[in-house]
Amino acid sequence: MGFEQIIFYIFSFWFVVSSLAMIFSRNAAKAVLFLVLAFFSAASIWILLEAEFLAIILILVYVGAVMVLFLFVIKMLNIDKSTIKARFTGYLPLRLVVAIIIIVEMSLVLGPSQFGLDVFSVPARHSEDYSNITVLAMQFYTTYVYPFELAAVLLLIAIIAAITLVHRNDTNRKKQSISEQVNVQAKDRVKIVSIFLPNKKEK
Repeated sequence: MGFEQIIFYIFSFWFVVSSLAMIFSRNAAKAVLFLVLAFFSAASIWILLEAEFLAIILILVYVGAVMVLFLFVIKMLNIDKSTIKARFTGYLPLRLVVAIIIIVEMSLVLGPSQFGLDVFSVPARHSEDYSNITVLAMQFYTTYVYPFELAAVLLLIAIIAAITLVHRNDTNRKKQSISEQVNVQAKDRVKIVSIFLPNKKEK
């Protein structure tokens, strides 16, 4: 077993462990941190596959931006733990069915019959002047331009949805009233209060 295979198994182990920890974690903030660890492990595996651009994008975009946004949204939503537990137990059978269907579909699509070494040969080593960023950009903006733009629209919708959830109706939050600020009178703006107590007359 070579050095690259050892590194691959190490990062694959942490990728599986962090993914399972994210799924079974009851704390939303800890689940996000486990997802960050899963992203780092996946990026390391992509570097071994000579996909440096995808690895850097995964760390910079998802870990550096999307996960930070998730943490802000989770903290600002103030999720009740009892509500999370109640919903988790209520939808548990449906979640198990959906999880089994996804596992079966992934095993059929990503099985050894479609991605085995007998179907695809080992990737060849490229020269030093080879740029996978150029090849990837040509594929994105020519062949897959419409799915690329659709993904951008979906990200925009996700950002709008996150802002809408944060600014939902909250009775404990103080809101700014523009009409009251405009219609305020000059006498109501300043109130003069004397801090000196009047001198008491001696008896």
